[in-house]
Amino acid sequence: MTWTPSPMPSATPSSSTPRIVLGVAGGIAAYKSVELLRLLRDQGYHVACVLTPDATRFVGAVTFSALASEPTRTSLYNDPSTPIPHTYLGTNASVVVVAPATAHLIARYAAGLADDLLTATLLATRAPVLLCPAMHSEMWEQPSVQENLATLRRRGVLILEPDSGPLAGGDEGAGRLPEPAAIAELVRRIVDGYRGVLSGRRVLVSAGGTREAIDPVRVLSNRSSGRQGVALAEVAARLGAEVTLVSTVSTPLALDVTSAVDVVRVESAAEMHEAMLKRSMDSDVVVMAAAVADFTVTPSPVKLKKRDGVPQLQLVPAADIVSDLVARRHEGQLIVGFAAETTDVLSNAAAKLKDKGVDLLIANDVAAPGAGFGHETNEVVIFARDQEPERVSLRSKEAVAYEILARVAALLPQGAQ
Repeated sequence: MTWTPSPMPSATPSSSTPRIVLGVAGGIAAYKSVELLRLLRDQGYHVACVLTPDATRFVGAVTFSALASEPTRTSLYNDPSTPIPHTYLGTNASVVVVAPATAHLIARYAAGLADDLLTATLLATRAPVLLCPAMHSEMWEQPSVQENLATLRRRGVLILEPDSGPLAGGDEGAGRLPEPAAIAELVRRIVDGYRGVLSGRRVLVSAGGTREAIDPVRVLSNRSSGRQGVALAEVAARLGAEVTLVSTVSTPLALDVTSAVDVVRVESAAEMHEAMLKRSMDSDVVVMAAAVADFTVTPSPVKLKKRDGVPQLQLVPAADIVSDLVARRHEGQLIVGFAAETTDVLSNAAAKLKDKGVDLLIANDVAAPGAGFGHETNEVVIFARDQEPERVSLRSKEAVAYEILARVAALLPQGAQ
């Protein structure tokens, strides 16, 4: 059988043609980028290629120019056709994909360096960026590499993690560049609006401790800072979700997600109950991270005076928001509950999972050092029905949020993404 190549689209894009910047860093996997380029062109995209100086040690710029939509660039300078190539590439891109992305490239991008055309383009774009790391296993597992990737994820960069398999030098392990077809398919999804594993989902999150008025001055409350709930809202937005945050606290959101999160301010358990139930029917995922009061009181309309003696406060049960959310859930909706405990954490959490009927129950020992209320770090145990509990060790609340939402994404029906 004679193979006939697919016809290439015109090198001159129309205004509606997605423009892909394909960055190639200096790793042995760069040879796969030629096949990726061909697949992107076959999908009808206008593709401009940028090779780092180190990449040209593995592949030739002429090869990419022959297949791309315009001449391949390797330098910030000496291009008479485009005096400022990084802004031309960055501002016109629909997607910037770097394959392979080496440890060196990832470190420079995370640090905000712009010492070559590719890193300058990455800093000059507001388009979605997809990094496809490829390196030896020992490099991939280095804490510095993982911390740089975590920094980039926080900034909204999409990361396609490497495959496991044969590596350069005859070794095997994690670090292999994913197959070009998988990368090209992900680029297509990004062009179509994909921004992470929660793309197209509506996520409702609660945060903070409720405040139950005793009189116009005093309240019953708890020690919750709201940081974990805010982190969950921020991370959900970075993973592509449309997020509503019902919060009792004014903890500021990160600047890169502010526009993607609708914040609803409440104070009491009753206000949170109303806000959560009102918005839950439009949500695919409900994360009840707030520390809601178990009891409330009927407040005095005037300030209680010490001279009048000890007030007799009649405590009454507050609304059970989680139970009401579960009772009103719609088909396919996931509900995540939290259990802040100080003793018998695992047994209490297991009982609450069964009693409340949530899909996931996040338990944490708020008396443990560095965890729970008021800390910037947390450690939790994730309970799911018919599964063994999974412990998430002490780390930032943002990192904990990623772990929780990864479990959420895995439970959502895949066809709707």
